[in-house]
Amino acid sequence: MLDPWRYESALIGAGLAPVAGADEAGRGACAGPLVAAAVILDPECPIPGLDDSKVLSAKRRERAFETILEQALAVAWTRVEPAECDRLGMHEADIQGLRRAVARLAIRPEFVLSDGFPVDGLGTPGLGVWKGDQVAACVSAASIVAKVTRDRIMVAYDAEYPGYGLAGHKGYCTAVHRQRLQELGPCDIHRFSYSCVADAVRV
Repeated sequence: MLDPWRYESALIGAGLAPVAGADEAGRGACAGPLVAAAVILDPECPIPGLDDSKVLSAKRRERAFETILEQALAVAWTRVEPAECDRLGMHEADIQGLRRAVARLAIRPEFVLSDGFPVDGLGTPGLGVWKGDQVAACVSAASIVAKVTRDRIMVAYDAEYPGYGLAGHKGYCTAVHRQRLQELGPCDIHRFSYSCVADAVRV
């Protein structure tokens, strides 16, 4: 198994500490915000079991989330609301969310690793890492923070907007969600730029 700290170790060895990881959750959902997170881990206190948030069980994500909050040097997250996602388009919403999350870190990073693609405009050097949420510890941590934070938001929305099943599918375009959209029509937290939402708008 590859060392999940190898990217951070190489950058720290090159004098580029602290290193932040950045990732998002909810890009593919048709309801709810996109949540972006940034994390600076403590190299003296590595957290075991970090991985892509999508492959961890909900219980393992929750445990890892609490450990990250307790042990990381800095953690920040931000949300891009559905209307802004519609206005910007999802890629630009993703970029802006990641920029905002990094900017909110209490410690300024010297380098930022992001999942999949580079993010410009961070005010610091960065690198997009293919499958970064699986191979770089700080990106894995950011993916867990983003996923757990967004899941909690969607569970809360389930009580505010009943009938859509948001606590179950978390706003993604599942068959159940599509059916509920057709029955109920979209609500305030849907992204109207998505075809499954636009098709359900009642004239």
